[in-house]
Amino acid sequence: MSATFFSRALLSGCALVVLSGCLKVGPKYHEPHPWAPQHYADHSGAPNSVISEEHLASQWWKMFKDPELASLEDRIIQQNLSFRLATANLAQSRAQLMMAGAERFPALSASGSYQRSQHSTKQLQEILGRVGGQVGRNNPGLLDNAESLGGGDVSVPLLNQWRNSIDASYEVDLWGRVAHQYDAAKADLQATDEERRSVLIAQQADMAKGYLTLRGDQRRLHVLNDSLNILRNIAGLSQDRYRSGLVTEVDVDAAQGRVHDTEAEEAQLEQKVAQEENALALLLGAPPSSLNDELEKTQNNPTVPPVVPVGLPSELAHRRPDIREAEAKLRAAVAEVGEATADFYPKVTINADFGFQTLSFRDLGFWNARAWNVGPSISLPIFQGGRLRGQLELKKYAQKAAAISYQQTVIKAWHDVDNALIAYRDEQLRRQGLEKGVNDDRRTLVLVQSQYRSGLTNYLNVLDAQSRLQNDELTFVDSNAVVATNLARLYNALGGGWEEILPEGDVSKKSLSSATPGP
Repeated sequence: MSATFFSRALLSGCALVVLSGCLKVGPKYHEPHPWAPQHYADHSGAPNSVISEEHLASQWWKMFKDPELASLEDRIIQQNLSFRLATANLAQSRAQLMMAGAERFPALSASGSYQRSQHSTKQLQEILGRVGGQVGRNNPGLLDNAESLGGGDVSVPLLNQWRNSIDASYEVDLWGRVAHQYDAAKADLQATDEERRSVLIAQQADMAKGYLTLRGDQRRLHVLNDSLNILRNIAGLSQDRYRSGLVTEVDVDAAQGRVHDTEAEEAQLEQKVAQEENALALLLGAPPSSLNDELEKTQNNPTVPPVVPVGLPSELAHRRPDIREAEAKLRAAVAEVGEATADFYPKVTINADFGFQTLSFRDLGFWNARAWNVGPSISLPIFQGGRLRGQLELKKYAQKAAAISYQQTVIKAWHDVDNALIAYRDEQLRRQGLEKGVNDDRRTLVLVQSQYRSGLTNYLNVLDAQSRLQNDELTFVDSNAVVATNLARLYNALGGGWEEILPEGDVSKKSLSSATPGP
C-alpha cells in the first residue's frame, strides 16, 4: 500500500512539474520598433569636416590625434568614481537576479534536533481515567480494572527525542509567477548594465569636452601673451614719442592702461585654466592639481578629422545606452504585470521530508526509525481586501509609464543628434568667418602702426586696431575649441564609446551563470 501511494504521489508530482509554466498568464512582451529616418538630416556646407554614414568608431576620441587625450580616456574605466559606483550598482542587480532565480529550483535543507522533555503525569492520568471509565460503561467486563487507570500508579518518564531530516519544497510554477519574476530581474539587470554604459559614455564625453576646452583656453593665454608683447611695444613707442614731444602724456597713460587691462584678463584666464585642470583630475578621482604637470608639459593642439563617421540612423536605438535602458525597463514592467496577474491563481507547492526519529541516540541510524512525508499543498486567495487588484493596477500603469518613457527617450535622442549635427556644422561656418576677420585685423594693425610711427594718425586708432585684433583672435581660438567640443557632444549623442570596453552580452553571461542553484 505504501509503495503504491508513493508511486502515485511521485507521478502526480512529475505531472505538476511538467505542467509548470505551460499555463503562463499575463501579457507577452513585444519588442518595440522605434522610428528612425533612412538618412541623417542634410547638414552639409561645413568647409573643413563633413559627416559620413560610415561605421561609427568606438574609440572616437582617437580621431583628434592627441596622445594625452587618449591616455586620459583610457584611465576613466579604472579611476572614475562615478563609473565605479555604477559598477557596484550592477553587482547588486546581479545579486538580485541570483535571488530571483533561486525560486525556479527546489529548496533543500537539512536539520537535526535533540529535545529532553517531561510531559504532565497528572494530565495523562486524567485522560486515561476518563477513557477507561467510558470504555468500562459501554463494555462491561472488558476492563474490570478501568477505574484503576486513573490512579496514581501511572507516570510519564523523561523523554529524549532525537531527530534528523532532509526537507524539500518546490513551487510548481503553473501560472508563470516565478518565471515572470525572473524575467523582471533579468530586465532590471540589463537596465542597470545600460545605465553603467550611459555613465561611461557621459564621463568619456566630459573628459573630452573638458580637455578640449582646456587646450582652447591655453591657446587663448598664448594670444593674450602675444597681445601683451604688442601692447608693451606700443607703450614703449608712445613713451619715446612723448620724450620727443611728438605726443602728449595722454597717449602714454592710455597705452599703459591697455597693458594693465590685458594683464588682468590674463590672470582671470589663468584661474579658469587651473579650475579646468582640477575638473579633469576629479574625473579621474585624483586630488586637486595632481594632473597639472602632465597637462602643462605637452600642450597639444587637437584637430577635428576631415571626415566624421556617425554610422547609420537605424543603429542609434541599438547603440544608445539610454534607449536600451528604457527598453529594458519596459520589459521588466511587462514581466511584473504578469507576476501580479499570477498572484490571483492558486499556488501549488510540493513539500517532502525524510529522516529518522527515535527516543534513543543509539537507535537513530536504524532503518525502522525512518519517518517521511510527501505531498502537495495548494493555497488560493479568496479575499485580500483589494490588495491584489490594487497591485495589478499599479503594475499596469507602471507598464504604460515605461512605454511612454521609452518613446520620450527615443525622441529626445533624435533631437540630441540633430542639434549636435547643426551645432557642429554652424560653428565651423562661424570659425571660417572669424579666421578671415583675424587676417584682416592683422593687416589693419600693421598699417595703423606704420602710420602712427610716421605721425599720420593718432594713438586711439592704434589701440582700436589692436583691441579688435585681440578680441577676434580670442574669439577665433575659442571657436576652434567649440568645434572640437561640439564633435565630442555629437559622439555622446550618438551613444558611442562603450562597445569595446563593455561589450554586449558579457555581463548577461556572467549573471546567468551566477544564477545557477546553490546554497
